Amino acid sequence: MLALALTAELNGVTDLVPDDTSDKPFYYTFKVQCTSCREVHPNWVTISRFEQNEISGSRGEANFVWKCTLCKREHSATIQKEPAPYPHSSPPKRQNILEFDCRGLEFIEFKPDGDWKASATETKSRFTEIDLTDGEWYDYDEKAKEEVSIKDLKWEIKRA
Repeated sequence: MLALALTAELNGVTDLVPDDTSDKPFYYTFKVQCTSCREVHPNWVTISRFEQNEISGSRGEANFVWKCTLCKREHSATIQKEPAPYPHSSPPKRQNILEFDCRGLEFIEFKPDGDWKASATETKSRFTEIDLTDGEWYDYDEKAKEEVSIKDLKWEIKRA
């Protein structure tokens, strides 16, 4: 079991989470490595918790199925449950956002492509379409008349 963990400095916002619904699935973007031969796939790959792919020679399905080009083995990964919101804390604490059941592969790097959302800590204003690809985000909470931000993002993939 692997987990995607986040540590971030949230100012004026809390409950940062990918905008991931069945109507608007979030595609998590990773670098993937074969645990058999240690080959790293040259491209970024995406995985959605709402997609099911058949596993060859099995009745099972997984969110992500990949055949290593070097050793020709087929591997799979399944997202265990919906993403956990990252709460505001001072100082920032590392928290698991997502957990995967990986068979024969490891995710080794994460890229936060896609839309994220959060709530204002004081006013409960909703912020959507948050773009974290630059590693930071700034906006303004009209109700609180304050700047809000997400900074110092650190993504880590670790054993759960």
